[in-house]
Amino acid sequence: MKLTKRSFVIGSLGGLAMLGLPADLRAQQAGGGTLVIGSTQVPRHFNGAVQSGIATALPSTQIFASPLRFDENWNPQPYLAKSWEVAPDGLSITLKLVDDAVFHDGKPVTSEDVAFSIMTIKANHPFKTMLAAVDKVETPDPKTAVIKLAHPHPALLLAMSPALMPILPKHVYGDGQDVKAHPANLKPIGSGPYKLAEYKQGEYYTLEKFDKFFIPGRPKLDKIVVRLISDPNALMVSAERGEVHAVPFVTGVRDIDRLEKSKNLKVVDKGFAGLGALNWLAFNTKKKPLDDVRVRQAIAYAANRDFIVNKLMGGKAMPSTGPIAPGSPFEEKNVQLYKFDVAKAKKLLDEAGLKPDGNGVRATLTIDYLPGSDEQQRNVAEYMRSALKRVGLNLEVRAAPDFPTWAQRVSNFDFDLTMDSVYNWADPVIGVDRTYLTSNIRKGIIWSNTQQYSNPKVDEILGKAAVETSAEKRKALYSEFQKIVVDEVPVFFINAVPFHNAFANGLGGLPTTIWGVVSPLDEVHWVTPPKT
Repeated sequence: MKLTKRSFVIGSLGGLAMLGLPADLRAQQAGGGTLVIGSTQVPRHFNGAVQSGIATALPSTQIFASPLRFDENWNPQPYLAKSWEVAPDGLSITLKLVDDAVFHDGKPVTSEDVAFSIMTIKANHPFKTMLAAVDKVETPDPKTAVIKLAHPHPALLLAMSPALMPILPKHVYGDGQDVKAHPANLKPIGSGPYKLAEYKQGEYYTLEKFDKFFIPGRPKLDKIVVRLISDPNALMVSAERGEVHAVPFVTGVRDIDRLEKSKNLKVVDKGFAGLGALNWLAFNTKKKPLDDVRVRQAIAYAANRDFIVNKLMGGKAMPSTGPIAPGSPFEEKNVQLYKFDVAKAKKLLDEAGLKPDGNGVRATLTIDYLPGSDEQQRNVAEYMRSALKRVGLNLEVRAAPDFPTWAQRVSNFDFDLTMDSVYNWADPVIGVDRTYLTSNIRKGIIWSNTQQYSNPKVDEILGKAAVETSAEKRKALYSEFQKIVVDEVPVFFINAVPFHNAFANGLGGLPTTIWGVVSPLDEVHWVTPPKT
């Protein structure tokens, strides 16, 4: 840089001024510092190319860069790809990569890495529909990747988000080992803003600033430490004491209230639109008497959604009425709402042939729930027991000691009703289709079509919407889909998961885009650093 007299004067004054500032203000102007995040989510590993879920996505999106990122208005923004062009026929997308991105080991990021990553994700990621349209990726030069599609894929740009498409180094992962069990999954090398420095399994992991990150001036923090605290109450205490500076994905009503009362914290509910997390009651539609749509509809009428949302969840949760989450551009609000109506529920059960016995019991069923979130899951399951008793259905609440136990029961169709939390993941093709497509009834696979719901018309609509490039036509197709699914009730939709993030007051650059904390935290910084 050529020094002019003016720049010299300004620089000198700046330096002199810094000398007279308090230590915390000097740190503020200099940037840097450490952010301590508290989380109950323990990652099995750090490779988001082969693992979905928040536990992996939080670190993976810091370690690995992706082709694109998204702002708070769902607009794609450059990331590893400085530009992108969709072919007029929708059958290819050309990515032009930035020139100076390197992996944490100093090797340049090339189109070969992009091609390798996309095909690896297609073969291994649990979201099978996400990249199903990709035929191959051509690499005409080191900085150009051309994604060739079997048919137009309107969700492909969203699928290039950090949480869904981490770009892996081919020179590390392309050694022939199984990528799902690759040793690098616990010692990852990415090109993102932070590199993994240490992982004390189940206790904490530390991410350090990558000095050669390709966006100038970022990341703004020196270090992120994620403390893994399994006890939610201990996590709240740590946040109140300032021992952790951020607590993401808080859903408990009392926890949210508690954090909102802390003078050291600000609590925000933005940054979750891309996740589209729904809390719902799912039915085993192949098991009697739940194979009769009238029984499922009766249960929906007997469940008072307003009571659940306003009382059990303290008004913190937004009601959901269909398979596409509130806030999505494809949400259809004009669906059957199943307003609380005990008389209608009894009438439907009578019509289905479920007459009360001498004790007033029509049938006995079980309800499971996803362990780990009592207010969203266990409390609603307990409420359903009392609610269904009013219409003559005896419901036994079946607790599972841990996630694997619950997942094994549900994925193997060993359930009647179950509470669950399932994410839209930004576009229906990515996160919604899996629950309703007949082709995704896959025994042993959790968060597939475990309800065993099958409707050829729904399959046809979802197939059309997955290749339709007109946003208006897609919206019309998804509108029809939502009305059918809500009418047939393979799932009774209850509420959007009331995710909140708590941040220390001194933090700036908060992650409030559609992907929130599961996007690069390269703009987060200390405006007023914490006192140490």
